[in-house]
Amino acid sequence: MTESANLPFARYARYRVNRDLAGLAAWFAGKWRGSVLFKLAAAAAALLVAAWVAAWIWLASDLPDAESLLEYETPLPTVVRGLDGEIVHSYARERRVQLQYADFPELLKQAYISAEDKTFYSHAGVDITGTINAAFDYIAKMGSGERAVGGSTITQQVAKNLLLGDEYSVTRKLKEMILASRIEDAMSKQEILELYLNEIPLGRRSFGVQAAARAYFGEDVADLSLHEMAFLAILPKAPERYGRKGQEEAALGRRNFVLGQMEANGFITEAERAAAAEQPLGLVTQRRERSVDAGYFLEEVRRQLIDEFGETAEDGPNSVYAGGLWVRTSLDPAIQKAAREALREGLMRYHGNRGWSGAIATIDVSEGNWARQLQSSPLGIRYR
Repeated sequence: MTESANLPFARYARYRVNRDLAGLAAWFAGKWRGSVLFKLAAAAAALLVAAWVAAWIWLASDLPDAESLLEYETPLPTVVRGLDGEIVHSYARERRVQLQYADFPELLKQAYISAEDKTFYSHAGVDITGTINAAFDYIAKMGSGERAVGGSTITQQVAKNLLLGDEYSVTRKLKEMILASRIEDAMSKQEILELYLNEIPLGRRSFGVQAAARAYFGEDVADLSLHEMAFLAILPKAPERYGRKGQEEAALGRRNFVLGQMEANGFITEAERAAAAEQPLGLVTQRRERSVDAGYFLEEVRRQLIDEFGETAEDGPNSVYAGGLWVRTSLDPAIQKAAREALREGLMRYHGNRGWSGAIATIDVSEGNWARQLQSSPLGIRYR
């Protein structure tokens, strides 16, 4: 019985085609393997692999290892309390409020994953597809002055923000990728996301989502609405842009895009997305933080603390602007306020009983004849 009699026609046809293709591939490989061109291609591939390994080792040589990543401590402000224990001031160059992973609402985490890294739970620190797209975009925009898309995962952003800075170069990008893989080896996804949500710069001097929630909406993260969470999730792309006046349309468009991504990822329903997209931005006016009006006293406290503990993290673990100190002082806010008011009233009474001691006339000095004008003044030199 022939081979074809044992097989249906379609299966036999596929079998013959596959067998013929396999034979053709084997013949071609045999011819190709013995050619000079094959040897040159193999040598070039080996050189490329060796160069990549050497570059990887060189770039990784000055990066922190997994153990040092686990020892990272967030710089925290020094909090000053008065005699009654109430907070009267804080010494900080950045607004930071640390939260635990469980303190962040689930929808808030999902908003950031939808906006920044939808493959967060599946990659090992680097999104290969995103990196390739970013590389092509970088080549396309080379020399144009435009900044290419980042293609960074959440883990890469943690590496950049904490340890590498914001330098824009291919070398830094490669270091970022290496460090991201080390972070993934040293930390769980939950730990990485917690670190990210506490450290990401979000504008208005805010670092971390809790500080940003207060700066943009005057609320804690637990009280945020869906549309507010989506707005905070757009800020990593341009932290100083979307909160400005005149950027409302761009901010709304980007916010609604994030809401659409959340729906596509199954985090919210179509009805929830539509309702949130109808909401205005609702940003609060940026306000300066005010403390008890005791500037000279608080400055003297700051100087003494710096003399004792240092100013930045490089000066030690208890530095004023990174150590998270809690300082109790002798300042009584009520007495301080009464003293200032008494001093002001006394100065006003003192000045109120005296005549005007300022200038009684002005002269125009733009024409250069101020000396002649002064000499022609009817007031004598002994005028009081």
